[in-house]
Amino acid sequence: MLAAVIFDMDGVLIDSEPFWQRAQMAVFSELGHPHSEADCDSTIGIRIDQLVAHWYRLRPWVGPSQEEVVQRILDRVNALILSEGQPKAGVLEALALIEAQGLKVGLATSSPFAMVEAVLGKLGIRDRFLAVHSAEVEPFGKPHPDVYIHAAEKLGVLPMHCLAIEDSFTGLLAAKAASMRALIVPDPALLNDPRLAIADHRLDCLSELDAEQLASWVAGK
Repeated sequence: MLAAVIFDMDGVLIDSEPFWQRAQMAVFSELGHPHSEADCDSTIGIRIDQLVAHWYRLRPWVGPSQEEVVQRILDRVNALILSEGQPKAGVLEALALIEAQGLKVGLATSSPFAMVEAVLGKLGIRDRFLAVHSAEVEPFGKPHPDVYIHAAEKLGVLPMHCLAIEDSFTGLLAAKAASMRALIVPDPALLNDPRLAIADHRLDCLSELDAEQLASWVAGK
């Protein structure tokens, strides 16, 4: 039986993937390495420092350090969140359904804690989450499972009794590696990705979630 639901943040709670894309394309262009939408899509769900290190290995630049590039991207994303951030369709309704089932609610994200607080504050839902955990403090980001395992620990629930909600294959791998059940609500860039078949459940939008469906998942069906 389920005892908790753990949300990913970017692309699940808030439509921030376009913000990450805009920030990456702007910053990498400034470094002399134009970034395409396909480049951005290839790293969805990866922790920002690992993302920057990945592109530095493939397309090294002269000038700012990797740490400075990370901060430039984070600053741009934060500014976009504060000015344009909106909850994804169905998020508020899904939270209400989950709470009505008596389930604990947590968050496990690759984004740093400062950005988590910015997003939850902007959306007005900080008090809906009993536990928040970021891969910022983990040795490895997703797809390593630790961010999910430690989020479950904060909730006081075994991972096998948690449902993770993800939008990326990277995050889905992390949730499954943590021995959690997983609901994929795929990013539009991944709609036809056959790898998403490893998810236990799939919805095209969180607004499709209903009480009967959730109750069946809670019961282990």
